[in-house]
Amino acid sequence: MAAREAAEHHHHDHSHHAHGGHAHQHGHDHAVCVADALEKAEAHCAATGAKLTPIRRRVLELIWNSHKPAGAYDLLGELSRDGQKVAPPTVYRALDFLVESGLVHRVESLNAFIGCTEPGHERQQEIFLCRECGTAFEISDPELGKRIQHNAASLGFKVERQTIEVVGQCRDCRGKA
Repeated sequence: MAAREAAEHHHHDHSHHAHGGHAHQHGHDHAVCVADALEKAEAHCAATGAKLTPIRRRVLELIWNSHKPAGAYDLLGELSRDGQKVAPPTVYRALDFLVESGLVHRVESLNAFIGCTEPGHERQQEIFLCRECGTAFEISDPELGKRIQHNAASLGFKVERQTIEVVGQCRDCRGKA
């Protein structure tokens, strides 16, 4: 199971890439990584009938450009540096759309967002956050999701969204110690 999880993880500093998620590769072309993510998002929106407006696309691009989870005000600052006059509610609406469309995940503990490598996948994620460098890893563990759904059903609870956040040190930061 550990090998499958490693193959399905998403390392949000974008230095990793494999199986639609990310596996460690130094020196990858980050611009290609971002372009691939935007292409997947556009295809997902076309397939679902969702409208990826220019502001939504730009917010998504900014999230993917970041090597760490991005907050709404960070995004607002980036948009201002682009020369765009955008009000905070516009960014929040774009983020709401991106979350609802399965294009980004909210990192609840940081009130920030990371791009989703598999747009529209199950609304379940396990996010590992490095407390040293701030990178985020997304892992999809269907077995864990099934156990949570089973436990919820036994309680008569309907799960709408599931996020498990684990804080610790990534391999690179542990290696520096």
